[in-house]
Amino acid sequence: MLEAILGHPQAVGLPDLSAWLGLPRQTVHRLLVQLERAGMVLRDPSRERYSAGPRLSRLAFATLRSLNQSAPVRSILKELVEDIGETCNIGVLDNLDYVYLQRIECDWPLRLHVEIGSRMDAHSVSGGKVLLANLDPSLCGRLLRSRKLKAITPHTLTRIGEIEAELAKVRAQGYALNDQERMEGIVGTAVPVIDAKGIVIAAVGVQGPLPRLTLKACERHVARMRQAADRIARVWFG
Repeated sequence: MLEAILGHPQAVGLPDLSAWLGLPRQTVHRLLVQLERAGMVLRDPSRERYSAGPRLSRLAFATLRSLNQSAPVRSILKELVEDIGETCNIGVLDNLDYVYLQRIECDWPLRLHVEIGSRMDAHSVSGGKVLLANLDPSLCGRLLRSRKLKAITPHTLTRIGEIEAELAKVRAQGYALNDQERMEGIVGTAVPVIDAKGIVIAAVGVQGPLPRLTLKACERHVARMRQAADRIARVWFG
């Protein structure tokens, strides 16, 4: 049931779930009621449609950060930091927030310190832009319009048209750049982590201060970052 709900880009109704699962509607309804009570799914009462609930999101984050998986992921990120020489992270999208699952700091004394579990406005960081760009376009549009987008620096994109054009560029090139959009003087890039079904589920990012790290240098690191992202996907999904 949960796989069927998560596999749909939009909230899904009982008739569709019944058809996909090959189960009677009464059975599907009973299961949905139980899942809703447990916080695993959310019901839109106006349309009788269901989507992932808050408890399911928390379990997903906990799974990705669990001890039996964090050690190899941190090892991969550590190797990436050693190769690139800048701080690297992996994060996921939660609504319009980019949530840091793991982060390895570089050895430079000048660096940006962010705690694991921290949240950033997705439109202001490269990892968030990668994940927004790979959502269903209609879902992405609704998310972007669901709250006022803050201009965190003079470089932050806040107009919907500009952001959608930027996300189209990200989809085409397969990576995102951050040109001081979260913090002035800090640039970065991110690439997607893709599961066996071709679904983007996380992003691997790097960031550092100008002029030590430039946008051109960020682009040169993309190939190495994609290798790390592929290795992380194999750790998570085999």
